[in-house]
Amino acid sequence: MGKGSKKNKGSRAGDQLDSSDTDSISSSSTVMSDFAPVSATEQVTSNDFVLDKLIDALYEKRGSTRENALVGLVDAFESFVLLPFIENKCATLSQLFINSIKKGSAKETILASRAIGLLSLTIGGGSSSHEIMEESLPELCRILAGSDQSKMPAVLDCLALVTFVGANDLDETEVALKAIWEVIHPKSGSNVGTVKKYRPPVVAAAITAWSFLLTTISTWRRNPENWKEHIMHLSTLLEADDRAVRMAAGEAIALFFELKLLDVRLAEESTAEKDPKYQLFIYMQGMKAKVTAQIDTLAGEAGGKGADKKNLNDQRELFQKIWDYIKDGWSPEETVKISSKLGILRVSSWMELIQLNFLRRFLGRGFLKHAQGNSLLHEIFNFGVDKTENLSNIAKKIYRSEEEKERALRLNKDRKIAQVDFHFIIIIILDILVLEGKFSNIILYFCVSHRQRNKVS
Repeated sequence: MGKGSKKNKGSRAGDQLDSSDTDSISSSSTVMSDFAPVSATEQVTSNDFVLDKLIDALYEKRGSTRENALVGLVDAFESFVLLPFIENKCATLSQLFINSIKKGSAKETILASRAIGLLSLTIGGGSSSHEIMEESLPELCRILAGSDQSKMPAVLDCLALVTFVGANDLDETEVALKAIWEVIHPKSGSNVGTVKKYRPPVVAAAITAWSFLLTTISTWRRNPENWKEHIMHLSTLLEADDRAVRMAAGEAIALFFELKLLDVRLAEESTAEKDPKYQLFIYMQGMKAKVTAQIDTLAGEAGGKGADKKNLNDQRELFQKIWDYIKDGWSPEETVKISSKLGILRVSSWMELIQLNFLRRFLGRGFLKHAQGNSLLHEIFNFGVDKTENLSNIAKKIYRSEEEKERALRLNKDRKIAQVDFHFIIIIILDILVLEGKFSNIILYFCVSHRQRNKVS
């Protein structure tokens, strides 16, 4: 953070809000009502005045005043793409939000965490977002290492988002991945004392944030040896009592398959049982079979697990999609209408779907506004102004038809590869069963279930 951005509260004494109840900001609805439709010039001036007033309120000693100011700022960040306003205020805002995390109540910490995430998302990639990540990371990790779990879902979202936007390389991303994984899978041992137990909403939020960050890893870091612990624990979480935890773990495992984190390439001579790479190959094939059987079960669950039945259909639909992807290579597809000018945002992979779901949930009602006007989202999902805008209706149909053909060819190729991989898993696992007798119960169940599914289909 530059020296010029570290403004002293005393130097702003003349600009501060009065601390009385009459002048303090009472609610976001009152604050944001000032964003009334007027002429363009008047609106910019008026909106900037309101936002500056909210920023001034963050210097107040009274916690409730700072909280209400954060509510107003979060509302503004959701409702508008405030890039012109924050370009010269980014460092100041970042420091004020971090100060609220340091000294504020649980409510203020949650609001400030959300504000930092929105600030990073608005400013986009570059030196400013990298500074936001570097300066906020210690405080965010401190909260994750603490005991107040009410703050953690918001902090996890913030940590994932500022790293996603601001990290310069995978080494920086791995710092956040490790911190989040310690919430998902707390370690035991003499040097850590009592193992923490996190509540299901915290665990589900952690898995979602971790998966979102995992979408950014590069191919040269996809060494299966590094993911043994992760796939084993995620397999355990597929049997958790909480449905949200099971679904988050399922999405993470789908991403593992898509990124090929469980694939081990063997040379022809690597067949000796004592060969470490061969042992890793056998282990990963076994884990593939295990999680595939679990996914099959969850796709057809009758509702006996967990007290909450309202999301049972969502679970079945999700795990059916995962099963279809593993078995036949059918990638998940989703479309979102952005606007008549920008057209449709289309995703057709687990990586893109996880990114879309995370950002759509984080931005809430502001997602469409940011999808329309935030260049970072255009870059993430590779969409922008409709290329067919100036074409005739016939030309538009031809252009889109060609796009659909190319996309269909690509998906068919992926499906053929997945089908080969799926049947290869079955062959290898049967060999393992014969030669070593491992995973026998899992494979027996899996094969019977697979036959039943084929009869139904």
